[in-house]
Amino acid sequence: MSHTSRFARFAAVDWSGAKGRRHKGIAIGLCETGGAPPRLVAPLSVAWSRTEVMEWVLATAREAPTLFGFDFSYAPPIVERGAYFPGDEGVPEDARAFWDYVDRLCESDEDLGAASLVDSRHRRHFYLGAADGVKRDFLHHRVCEHSFNALGGGKASTLYDAIGAAQVAKASYSGMRLLNRLNRRLPVWPMDPLPAEGSAIVEIYTRVFILMAGLSGRKVRTLSLLNQALDALGSAPAALPREPNDHETDVLIAAAGLRRIAGDPSYWNPAALTPAVARGEGWTFGVR
Repeated sequence: MSHTSRFARFAAVDWSGAKGRRHKGIAIGLCETGGAPPRLVAPLSVAWSRTEVMEWVLATAREAPTLFGFDFSYAPPIVERGAYFPGDEGVPEDARAFWDYVDRLCESDEDLGAASLVDSRHRRHFYLGAADGVKRDFLHHRVCEHSFNALGGGKASTLYDAIGAAQVAKASYSGMRLLNRLNRRLPVWPMDPLPAEGSAIVEIYTRVFILMAGLSGRKVRTLSLLNQALDALGSAPAALPREPNDHETDVLIAAAGLRRIAGDPSYWNPAALTPAVARGEGWTFGVR
């Protein structure tokens, strides 16, 4: 079954877990079917808020069938250890219930933030520096992350490492609050099966598409390298008024990558994606 024809647009979102209301780390790339280059979606103000991204997603989904890819992890690992936070009581054991748990726990955090979870309620499970012990003791991964790591393109981050520029923990737990607000309003694959029509949300890792484009480096920061990647993904070159930053190139490449692979059934049916994995951990679209 080809899924290309049922999506009219492809959107990639680089997310942020930073405290505050406006986040310069958020960027959105969007493209339509065909080969036209992806473009950046401008924020309403100087920078996106997470709440405004949610409102944009809902509005865009109403306009046309759109495949949305968010660059954060949709659940912590649970297959590896049997629990999201082993030893802590009252924590759900499936992703949907966990989203609601995170959202309620962090309801006082501004703009869908999740500092309350990382910095207080479940603090002992996170690595925030040498005082927490040996970092490798916190490096637990999901099934899809093990699959990505086996590709040889480097190692995916863990949701228990919450320090440094490369960490994804705070963005991911914040993103789970977003997913809880979107839950039942838009299908989230693979927690939901891919519907026959309408919009859908998938998890992405922008580096997957950079590797797919034949680039081995982690970051793309020049227009020439961006257009090299777009060409490899079947897209016309982007025309930008200046050299892009890596948040912008991440989403432009990922939007083109989503368009490139959405019609390939193998990406929707990874061998290791069992019902239990889908329910408990989810999957990164683009990893087979």
